[in-house]
Amino acid sequence: MQIYWTKINRIIEETAEVKTYLLDCPEDFIWEEGSHTHFALEGFNAGDKPNRSLIRHMSISTLPHENLIGITTRIRENCSEFKAILRNLEVGNEVAIFKTHSNVPLKRENKNVYLLSSGVGLATFRPLVLDYFERADNVNQIHSLNIDSSKDFLFTNIFKSAPDKNFTSQFVDNRKDYYEEVKNLATDKDGLFYIVGSDEFLVQNIEVLYEQGIKPEQIMLDKHEKALPDFLSIVETL
Repeated sequence: MQIYWTKINRIIEETAEVKTYLLDCPEDFIWEEGSHTHFALEGFNAGDKPNRSLIRHMSISTLPHENLIGITTRIRENCSEFKAILRNLEVGNEVAIFKTHSNVPLKRENKNVYLLSSGVGLATFRPLVLDYFERADNVNQIHSLNIDSSKDFLFTNIFKSAPDKNFTSQFVDNRKDYYEEVKNLATDKDGLFYIVGSDEFLVQNIEVLYEQGIKPEQIMLDKHEKALPDFLSIVETL
């Protein structure tokens, strides 16, 4: 396993609670849209075993041509040890990234694509939308739906409806409106549905989609292939 040590190049305060850490890109580090990585803080591998409290699984919110590796995360006032350390890091501090992989690359199958996310989960979809804007081949249209009760919606410069690009962006701040809209989107029985958020959020969305007749193969989750059956098999209980 190769561990890439790199430096924080810039820190962007997206909202009061959300920051994006832009990391220098190591020369041979590669990734694609929809990628996640293991993001670790100094000291995580100092002992005989990795200190897992200093490691988090994070989505990469940038594309390679942006030449910086973006990690976008929410840091609340009361937070974990990891987030507390991260909050105090500055430009020039070192962090580590390793085990990078994409579970949710943009599928180009001449279908409509629906991006369903909660809060900072939208960071996973930022590269997919940018990739689509640059090359819309074999994607009919994209519709993004994000729920964030804080009402501090992210990346509104990118996630804004653009009819000329066949792109629609919706933000809602409550579950009732969100799931009603999911049901409306699921009237497209041939669409592809990407979901990013907490495990509970994934399960709730899958249940709604299944109730509307959407099939497991139409649902994409930011989960390792081995973990997918644990989520998608809930269809058997409905």
